[in-house]
Amino acid sequence: MNKQNYDLVVIGGGPAGLAAAQEAYEQGVESILIVERDFELGGILQQCIHNGFGLHYFGEELTGPEYAHRFMEKVKERGIDIKLDTMVLEVIPDKRVYAINSEEGMMEINAKAIILAMGCRERTREAIGIPGSRPAGVFSAGTAQRYINMEGYMPGKRVVILGSGDIGLIMARRMHLEGAKVEAVLELLPFSGGLTRNIVQCLDDFNIPLRLKQTVIEIHGKERVEKVTVAKVDENLQPISGTEYEIECDTLLLSVGLIPENELSTQAGIELDFVTGGAIVDEGRETNIEGIFACGNVLHVHDLVDWVTEESKLAGQTAAYYLQDKIKRREEEVRVEPGENIGYIVPQKINNLVEGRRRVDLYMRAKQPMNDVKIRLLVEGKELFSKKQRRVEPGEMITLAFPEKMIQKLEVDKVKVEIVKEGQ
Repeated sequence: MNKQNYDLVVIGGGPAGLAAAQEAYEQGVESILIVERDFELGGILQQCIHNGFGLHYFGEELTGPEYAHRFMEKVKERGIDIKLDTMVLEVIPDKRVYAINSEEGMMEINAKAIILAMGCRERTREAIGIPGSRPAGVFSAGTAQRYINMEGYMPGKRVVILGSGDIGLIMARRMHLEGAKVEAVLELLPFSGGLTRNIVQCLDDFNIPLRLKQTVIEIHGKERVEKVTVAKVDENLQPISGTEYEIECDTLLLSVGLIPENELSTQAGIELDFVTGGAIVDEGRETNIEGIFACGNVLHVHDLVDWVTEESKLAGQTAAYYLQDKIKRREEEVRVEPGENIGYIVPQKINNLVEGRRRVDLYMRAKQPMNDVKIRLLVEGKELFSKKQRRVEPGEMITLAFPEKMIQKLEVDKVKVEIVKEGQ
C-alpha cells in the first residue's frame, strides 16, 4: 500500500478546508495535505455564481467562485499539498486516513492531526416522505443550481419550490431569470428559514409568492411532473384536511434542509450532536478524539460562508497549537447548554486553556423569531455575560463572544445560554 506521512490532513477542499489549511500554515505547520473528492477545489461555492459572499470577511461583495478563488490561490501559493479526485474511505481514531484515487491507488496517510471539513448534503424527497408517483422533474435545489450554473441545463419551465431556506430562495430568483415561471415557494413553518435579504431580493423583487404553513402532500405525473397537491398545516405541522389545492407545474425543487456529511466521523468513533448532526466539539473545534477537529458545514450548517471561514480558521489555529503542544486541558470541562429559545449551540463544551486567546465565540440559532432580545450567559442561574440584539431569526446565525478569562475562573461543570425579551 502507498504510505504517506503528514503533520496535518484536511479532509475536504471547500471553503472550510481551505481556510483551515491556510490558517494552520500561517501558525507554523508546513506539512499539510488537503484531500478533495471533486475534480477541483472550492466546494459548493463553485456553483454559487450569485453575489453576496464576503461582505463580513472581506468587506466587499463577491460571487461564490470569486470567494473560493481567493483561498485557492493562497493555499497554492503556500505550497500546501493537494489531492483532487481522491475519495477518503475511512478515518481511524489513531489518525490514519485511508484514501484512493486513479493515479496513486490505495493510500494509507498517517497524520498527527486531522481536520474534518466534508461539508453537507441536501435532504431528498425520500428523507421527507412525500407520497405520489415518481416522475422526472423532482430535484433538490442544489442539483438544479449545478445543472443551470455549471452544466448549462434548464431543469424546467414551470416550477414549485418546497422550502424557503437560502438555496430555495436563491433558486427561485435564478429560475425566474432564466425564463421559468415560479408558481410559489412553500414553507412548512410559520416563518422562512432563509436570510431576510434573500426573501427581499429573490422573492419580493420578482413578485414570487411565499406561502407559509403549507407543504406538498402529493406529486402527480407519469413521465414528468404534471402538478402537485398542496395543503395548509396545523400547529403540529400536519396537513389540515379540506385545505388541499393543486398547482400545475413541470418541476418541483426541494430546499428542505441540509445534513452534515458525517459518515467518516461516525466510523472514526466521533460523538455527534443529535440536533446539529455534526460532531460535539470544544471551543477549539476539537472532537472527543484528541487531535481530530471539525469545522464548517460538516459541524453545523451555516447561513454565511463568512462564518464558515471564521470558524475554520479557528480549527486550523487550534490544530496547529495541538501539534506544537501549546494547549493545556482544563481539569474539568465546562458543558455549554442551550436554554430558552435556543435550538443549538456550538461549541458544546469548553475544555482548553490556550495562551493568548482573549475570547470564546459561541455560535447558535434561535428556535423562534423574536424582537428586542437579550442573549444571556448564565452560571448557576445568574447572568455572567449578556448581549442585546434587535431581532433574532432561526435562519440567521447568532454569535456571542465573551472574554476567555470569565470561563478560566469558573469552577462549575456547565453554563447555559438563553434568549429572552429585553427587560426580563
